[in-house]
Amino acid sequence: MSRLELIDEDIRNIPEYVPGKSIEDTARKYGLDPSSIIKLGSNENALGPSRKAVQAIVDNADKVHLYPSADAGELVDALSMYLDIPASNICATGPGMDGLLDNLMRLIIQEGDEVIVPIPTFSYYEIAARANGASVKYVERKESFRVDTEAIQKAVSSRTKVIFLCSPNNPSGDLVPEPDIRMLLESFPGLVFVDEAYVEFAEHSVTNLVMEYDNLIVGRTFSKIFGLAGLRLGYGIMPSWLKKEYMKTATPFNVSLLALKAGVASISDKAHIEKSIAMAKEGRKYLQERIPFKVYDSMANFVLVDVSPRSASDVCETLLKKGVIVRDCRSFRGAGNSLIRVTVGTREQNVRVVEAFRST
Repeated sequence: MSRLELIDEDIRNIPEYVPGKSIEDTARKYGLDPSSIIKLGSNENALGPSRKAVQAIVDNADKVHLYPSADAGELVDALSMYLDIPASNICATGPGMDGLLDNLMRLIIQEGDEVIVPIPTFSYYEIAARANGASVKYVERKESFRVDTEAIQKAVSSRTKVIFLCSPNNPSGDLVPEPDIRMLLESFPGLVFVDEAYVEFAEHSVTNLVMEYDNLIVGRTFSKIFGLAGLRLGYGIMPSWLKKEYMKTATPFNVSLLALKAGVASISDKAHIEKSIAMAKEGRKYLQERIPFKVYDSMANFVLVDVSPRSASDVCETLLKKGVIVRDCRSFRGAGNSLIRVTVGTREQNVRVVEAFRST
């Protein structure tokens, strides 16, 4: 028996998660000065973290020999105030929202269960579900990437446990209308997971529906609006009955001390939040109006560009040679070969990426 056969066959068949390219790898491959490269491929906050968060990390660095609180209670309480939702409906999670997805799948999925994923969308839903024994039903989206609720309902079977929705969707940036979410919550006996990683940049959230429906879970992250991607901090908003069960299987101390402290500080920095939102709204409008290809409307801190009849790989390669990192969306199931996701950057970065597109 080969060593590889020690790994479950279903796990071996899961496609790898494809991250955005790094500055370091790009500099090595193309012989560029790292300081000359702009990274607009991973939807990070170009403003960086709140200065309050950085100071909280410094102030608590000498305490990292101690375990944090097991339930991240200090952070949960801060989130409760931020969201105006009871702490009994909130779980802080690490690493990032991915940790929330992993633990939910471990809690809910049994061998042979199914989940539904409208595509194209964030690939980790598929990875987390399949790693825990579920099969995935993929439902294609309508024109302009609108979720096809009728097709989702037709795809539901007696084995369907979870419907995944991303709002704003990654990589298209569109919101799932609240009436569509309500329809699924009311017609589907399983759980509906709504990923709101980018919702602070949008005009509407469905977190309030958690208090109305006992089968809704909303996932959030500190990686985007709060600029803490490197600390891998997320949280879930869920019915209190589910939180009780969730905490039984959550890994011990899954939110690090420094992430907890930085998260609390970030929530308190309203000026940084407002500045980040303003930058995203202004920047995506600039990119939509000036990139010389079709650019979809977006409610996130990125825009989706269709470079057809050219290929995404060709255009991305050209941009990389110019020191501009964007995201080739071919790794998103169902996205085709001509879509590129561009993160909103600073004003200077946005000007540069537009110029790079124009000269491809």
